[in-house]
Amino acid sequence: MTMNIYDTAKQAVVPFTPDHLVTMYTCGITPYDSAHIGHVATYLAYDVLQRRLRDLGHETRCVRNVTDVDDDLLRKARQLGVYYLDLAAEETLKFDGSMAAMKFLPSYSEPRATSAISEILKCIGSLLESGHAYQSGGAVYFDVSTYSRFGEISHFDRETMLVLSEERGGNVTDPNKRDPLDFVLWQPSLEDEPSWESRWGGGRPGWHIECSALAMRDLGPSIDLHGGGADLIYPHHECEAAQSESVTGKQFVRHWMHVGMVRLGGEKMSKSLGNLVFVNDLLECHEPDAIRLALLSQHYRSSFEWSDDLLADAESQLARWRSTGPGDRSVEAVRGCLDNDLDTPAALAEIDEAVAAGHGVSVAAELLGVSTLS
Repeated sequence: MTMNIYDTAKQAVVPFTPDHLVTMYTCGITPYDSAHIGHVATYLAYDVLQRRLRDLGHETRCVRNVTDVDDDLLRKARQLGVYYLDLAAEETLKFDGSMAAMKFLPSYSEPRATSAISEILKCIGSLLESGHAYQSGGAVYFDVSTYSRFGEISHFDRETMLVLSEERGGNVTDPNKRDPLDFVLWQPSLEDEPSWESRWGGGRPGWHIECSALAMRDLGPSIDLHGGGADLIYPHHECEAAQSESVTGKQFVRHWMHVGMVRLGGEKMSKSLGNLVFVNDLLECHEPDAIRLALLSQHYRSSFEWSDDLLADAESQLARWRSTGPGDRSVEAVRGCLDNDLDTPAALAEIDEAVAAGHGVSVAAELLGVSTLS
């Protein structure tokens, strides 16, 4: 059987046909605050994908990084008066606990950005030597003019890229850049920031180069599927692909998969806005299976508004599923829904129909990571 998954770069639902071993990379957290429901929604999509792939007989290796050196993390550590790695370790531990409580499949690895400084330096050195990067103002930048496919993942025009770059930390007015869309590979550290020695001066890595180095180190130069939230399509994933392929000369990612945003109060849920629903708070009052069902009621590519009603409906649904006892009704129907671009709302509807007829659905529910057995 073949899964069909939407590919962001191809802008279409296409067959996803990896070999037996499926390599996946999902962009992880910057650990300066607790995990929120937007994180759970994102990683749930890749969890369900892995469960179906394993059901099909594949072995999956999903790497999820930790960005433990970053502007936001350093800013928060400075505000709290704590060492940045202590803050990162504390929040990563909380995050891992939340993911385990939500019954997510364990990551193949969870590498930290600071663990890959040597690989990052090698990548930057290679880009400089091949003419894809340049030094200016004490920093090293990637020259987007040297990569002809820049923009082929997002399909955004230049004006849209400029707006999103500025919104997402790209600093398009940086006078040291040749082009406002060029992006930082290495930057000088402020006096109170961590710094590593390099051939082009002391400093720390830019955001995008971290994921390229970690993905290639843990999974190789080409990976089957890469993803994260839709807000990472540009600039993060566009820049990742450009620098990775400029280093290796190989296709970096065979399939790009992105998850829609969770909103609260009409705005994208984000730490910068402070409109967050924290996972640990939800777990104090609700079962993880109910939280999963609330999120699975929305298609992974759709952005949606989080509300208490979603959870209330999910709890009622979970109680109905559990009332029927064990059984394998609707398994094939659920498999078909998942193979159709992870259509979890349709999968839930199939299970609801079987439950309404009095059939047990424990096996089908387990495909979604939901336990209906006590």
